Amino acid sequence: MTDSSKKEQLYQLIRANPFISQQDLAVELRLSRSAVAGHIAGLIRERRLLGRAYVMPDKRPVMCIGAANLDRKLRTIAAMQLGTSNPATAEEVYGGVARNIAENLARLNLPTALLTALGDDSAGRALQEHAERNGIDTRGSLKLLDSPTGTYTAILDDHGELVVALADMALYDRITPEFLAGRLPQRSAAAMTVADLNLPADSIAALLAGAHADQVPLVIVAVSQPKMARLPADLAGLRLLILNRGELETRAGRALPTEADVRAACRDLQAQGAQDVIVTCGSQGVFHTKAGELVWLAAHQVDVVDVTGAGDAFSAAVCWSLHQGSTDLTLACRRGLKVAAMTLESPDTVSPMLAADVLDEIHDFDLNAPLFPFKG
Repeated sequence: MTDSSKKEQLYQLIRANPFISQQDLAVELRLSRSAVAGHIAGLIRERRLLGRAYVMPDKRPVMCIGAANLDRKLRTIAAMQLGTSNPATAEEVYGGVARNIAENLARLNLPTALLTALGDDSAGRALQEHAERNGIDTRGSLKLLDSPTGTYTAILDDHGELVVALADMALYDRITPEFLAGRLPQRSAAAMTVADLNLPADSIAALLAGAHADQVPLVIVAVSQPKMARLPADLAGLRLLILNRGELETRAGRALPTEADVRAACRDLQAQGAQDVIVTCGSQGVFHTKAGELVWLAAHQVDVVDVTGAGDAFSAAVCWSLHQGSTDLTLACRRGLKVAAMTLESPDTVSPMLAADVLDEIHDFDLNAPLFPFKG
């Protein structure tokens, strides 16, 4: 193959992903790094490239890293009976914590990118096409020829409450520190990084180290009690940790029956390096840290249609608020509770009614509303 055809192939790869690294280009085209650099220099001289991946400050995206699954939801028609067959309805939807957060953010009119791992199958292609239709930049995601796309199967009772969930997500172990290093130009262009704990422990540690060094805010969202083991002991560099009460108990290694216990566990996390912590308590509400104390906010009381995706919607709205430059975590949580309530009232994992003006309606004056004490 001639040099000119290699240069054209390189140009097309950069057009498809302006953040692609020289190392990835070298591997893709079977060239040396110096040859890749030479072709890029030639394209710049020809004015076909005006520099690589320059992004204006107001266009910097929120980078979501983690799971994008095909979700299967099965809901019993009547009260669930264990040990026997239950009549149920079934549906397949797009899910995954990082993907759900990305779609919520895109609906809130933020530039959003998603780094995930997808199988080379119909589910993976459908997930990518759906993300792109919703304005989510998936360039740079890992495509696997030898692994199916991840799946999450949720069993819901007749009230829409989760009974048990089963997850096949081994492919996310392939989002290694080396893979993340290869996407450094793309990650560095982000205004904020949101990662879920479907990533391997060493990849979470690498993201924390990078956040500590480059000062790009990092938010980590827990996904389950078993995967809390992936959260490193040293949390230096972490802007915000969002987890539920059970996950906090797993991290603490003890039951947390009182508000004082939750406060002590949150202080431990801050001593380990986390700047702030949000603890969600399902239909009751949320705690968040503030000036060494703990603030409690009650959840909205709504008629629940489906709980799937409500926690991810809450996390997305909190990140949206932080992205706007607000340092008020109480305001961020109030916005999160609003979006979570909208999601609970919807049969969809991401509410189609969501838009930025929903959160614009929640301002500082709402903070005069009474706070409710924690119960239970």
